[in-house]
Amino acid sequence: MLETTASPPSQNAERTNPLRAGIESDRIADPCSIVFFGASGDLFKRMLLPAIWTLRTRGILPAGFALVGFARTKFSDDEFREYCKSQLDEFAPEGMKPQGELWEKFAPCLSYITADFKQLGHFQQLRKRLDENDKAFGTASNRLFYLATPPSVFPGIIDMLRRANLDPRSNERGWTRIVIEKPFGIDLESSRALQKTVERVFGEHDVYRIDHYLGKEPVQDIMALRFANTIFEPIWNRNYVQSVQITSAEKIGIEDRGSYYENAGALRDMIQNHVLNLLALVAMEPPASSEADAIRNEKFKVFSAIAPPRHDDVMAMSARGQYGPGIVDGEKVPGYRQEQGVAPQSNTETFAALRIGIDNWRWAGVPFYLRSGKRLAKKISEIVVTFKPIPHRLYGESTDAIEPNMLVIKIEPDEGIALRWEAKVPGPKSHIRSVFMDFNYGTGFGFHSPPAYERLLADAMRGDQTLFTRWDAVELAWEIIAPVLDVWQNTKDFSFPNYAAGSQGPETGFRLLHDWRRL
Repeated sequence: MLETTASPPSQNAERTNPLRAGIESDRIADPCSIVFFGASGDLFKRMLLPAIWTLRTRGILPAGFALVGFARTKFSDDEFREYCKSQLDEFAPEGMKPQGELWEKFAPCLSYITADFKQLGHFQQLRKRLDENDKAFGTASNRLFYLATPPSVFPGIIDMLRRANLDPRSNERGWTRIVIEKPFGIDLESSRALQKTVERVFGEHDVYRIDHYLGKEPVQDIMALRFANTIFEPIWNRNYVQSVQITSAEKIGIEDRGSYYENAGALRDMIQNHVLNLLALVAMEPPASSEADAIRNEKFKVFSAIAPPRHDDVMAMSARGQYGPGIVDGEKVPGYRQEQGVAPQSNTETFAALRIGIDNWRWAGVPFYLRSGKRLAKKISEIVVTFKPIPHRLYGESTDAIEPNMLVIKIEPDEGIALRWEAKVPGPKSHIRSVFMDFNYGTGFGFHSPPAYERLLADAMRGDQTLFTRWDAVELAWEIIAPVLDVWQNTKDFSFPNYAAGSQGPETGFRLLHDWRRL
């Protein structure tokens, strides 16, 4: 295997690594108050709070900043600050623990409101707190609301913001934006109902539908790979590409989310949002500019060119599975139906795979294979572009297998890009073997990519919607999977469980595509 060589990441990487020469630091975000609804929950303590703190340590948060927690758990302001410090002690990156002068200056910016999401008075209290923040911290009447709550309470919170005059129309001095976590609805009908609630209060330019996959560095680099290099774009089409595989696999099970997952499943939880967004970036046409809507327009066109399958075709172009007991990392683990909160005869899929076609000039006839699953052999997210085989053999012995060229975009856990190509083995014989050129972001740039939420939160505070999903694309994504969802929900799969935990997935997946890249 051929690998790029570079010094390991270090604090002096920007000064010593020529690949980072001339790179400017990120633009400081706009002054604002950010309100986290559900601030006592798991998402806040594990992901959002560490992201905010890291933005502070990197100097990206503005001087005029305040954070307000809004949840049912009872905290005073001081208790909430202590809670935040304890969570950062556990979840903040190494070397960024809350201490010293930086924490002493940051802690007063944190406050908390013990609230019932159904009580208008608590939202009026929030409005008063935000007005106080403007005076105390210079937050300039800019407000970012983050819904880190169960989706069932999204509509109620949005309506309460309107009733408490916390909507954009009532804010004449600054901006008001809202970040909405996935899932945006649980099906096509519910997503449209949620959108009607949203648009009664917020304009589309104020809405940031977050998909944390889009904040991952290799995902952002897909467009750079395609549109900053002349060697790829001329062959990025049906004339040279044989197929595209997009995989998002996890070793873990559903952990303690049985009640959520029973109503979600792999198709809703991953394919409808994360995986389809990756497909759009791979398949989109070059945008006219790097502006957010220019990019999002092209993603919308991709979804527009995907015809939702007919109900009669669903079984032929899809595969589903549910994990049973097995062995992961040398330890026995239970099957899905033995997990807490799961029905003993559950019909919910923990593995989903689809074959999708894009009916446009660039991609006609090229199959896109999508898969996602729990309790598989390996945690990995990647995009594999397989190019067509050579039309005529000139090199290699008759026993040599000449493999088609393959480009692998590695999203996690390793971030990088690998290219498989054929090379002659040194010696008098004409033997051909596959070799890989493998680029790793961490070693190549001497820099570990920041977590996705860090990038996305900063972009929301800056007003950059590039990495957020627009409603028209969300609606089309639901339309694409709606027939599959309908058939699966109304057809009992008597083979469940049909793959062992820790395996490569169900046999039905390999009937859909026999040469999935091995996990």
